[in-house]
Amino acid sequence: MEPNVHFWITERQSFIQRLLQWTELLDPTNLVISIEKIEKSRQLLLTNEDGSIHDLEDHRIREAWKRSLSTVHPDNSKLIPVPFRPAALLPFTAPMLSFYTYSTAFNVINGNASYNRRPYESILLGAGVIASTTFFGLFSRLLLMKYPLKNILLRETSPIIILANVSAMNVAASRSLEPMRGIEVMDKHGNVIGYSRRAGTKAVKDTATSRVVLFGTSALIPEVFSHFFKKTQFFTRYPQSLWTLKLSCTFLVMGLMVPVSFSMFPQIERIQCSKLEQEIQSATEETELFYNRGV
Repeated sequence: MEPNVHFWITERQSFIQRLLQWTELLDPTNLVISIEKIEKSRQLLLTNEDGSIHDLEDHRIREAWKRSLSTVHPDNSKLIPVPFRPAALLPFTAPMLSFYTYSTAFNVINGNASYNRRPYESILLGAGVIASTTFFGLFSRLLLMKYPLKNILLRETSPIIILANVSAMNVAASRSLEPMRGIEVMDKHGNVIGYSRRAGTKAVKDTATSRVVLFGTSALIPEVFSHFFKKTQFFTRYPQSLWTLKLSCTFLVMGLMVPVSFSMFPQIERIQCSKLEQEIQSATEETELFYNRGV
């Protein structure tokens, strides 16, 4: 069984445990690990897979899991390209310069990869998603600028609502093939039972929810701080400091919210067999199956 899948199935973590786990996996040093070190870590885990799960107190084993979970895709055991590893999400999206392009590529690469997908399909799908989400995101903002809302609360919160919804739409669109074609569902031993469209739908829905929380909160809190900051004497004397505050606050909040949003749902999720398609139910006697939600 793929070690990463085995880890997420065996380690039935709570939200707090997943949060602590993700704070390690989001370490920026995971972006510069050499391929040689990753291969050595994977070899260590593969030669002692059962024992290594229970030896997390061992620094060498803990470091091997950190390298494996942060750099290798659990569906196909391939290395995730450096710019699209989970640890790269914050530094690439925080500047917001190429937000929609990067988000689309991140969602496609870190989504479920167990179904059949041709390279040109990913390219065409990605291009369409980038064009559509960029249009909806920018058009909505321009519309609000040209026709500003009279209600102050709506005027301040509308950009946040738009960002959160477009982020969710980006996930749903870039991973739309998963609910259409179905993704692998497996038993607790990693044996593939079949392909489920319902599992694919739930995987995309849960990931989209986590993006709403991530970007919605990251946009909301700086606006709240800015609202109160504008009432201070410091702002009256140094009005240009507002953007410094908003930028700093955005980086800080996103830095905190990335591990929180990744921890909302398990990487390898459980689903009751009774909730899946009839052909899958008839193919196994297991009551609970597993699938890779993606990031």
